[in-house]
Amino acid sequence: MSHAPNEPDAAVGEAAAPEPASQLPQEAEPPEEGVTAELVRELDERTADLQRLQAEYVNYKRRVDRDREAVRDTARAAVLVGLLGVLDDLDRARDHGELTGGFKAVADSLERALTGLGLERFGTPGEPFDPRVHEALMHEHGDDVDGPTAQTILQPGYRVGERVLRAARVAVVEPLVVPPEGASPGPDSPEPESPEPESPEPESPEPESPEPESPEPESNEREH
Repeated sequence: MSHAPNEPDAAVGEAAAPEPASQLPQEAEPPEEGVTAELVRELDERTADLQRLQAEYVNYKRRVDRDREAVRDTARAAVLVGLLGVLDDLDRARDHGELTGGFKAVADSLERALTGLGLERFGTPGEPFDPRVHEALMHEHGDDVDGPTAQTILQPGYRVGERVLRAARVAVVEPLVVPPEGASPGPDSPEPESPEPESPEPESPEPESPEPESPEPESNEREH
């Protein structure tokens, strides 16, 4: 029995029917100019609000971090200031040769721990005097210096970073300035002593000359 050749499907052979006009995608109508300007304005406002909020948050975070760091530095400085007296006692014991044995080991461990916290000791004999980091307890003049000099460190100073916990207490020596001859003395030069005026000698009173006696008038009466 012979079979007829397969005929192609009608859906394939036939051309696709055009879709109705109602189902075709329609192009969107362009918005009016007033609506577009309003949308752009609102978008700019929302963008500016977001940028302002972000900037406020960043500033707030920086301020919180800075305040937290300041509180930590203040607390650390308060603890270190309370230990400066202990360090002074250790220095005196070291100067007298009493810092030996186990006492010396404990002192060295304490100083290393304080150095690890940022404590720095300063003050060297012969360095220029700086009123920001030096406290002058003694003052004198000398010929072997060119300017105000911390000649002797009476007590060392301590600081943490740029924060001075205690100024170095020093003895200051300043150069002795001798003004040249004929020059007017400066404001720091001692004023010359003015000679005391000589008191005039009292004049001795001249002796009074006796007044000449006037002759008595002769009597015109005759004696009888």
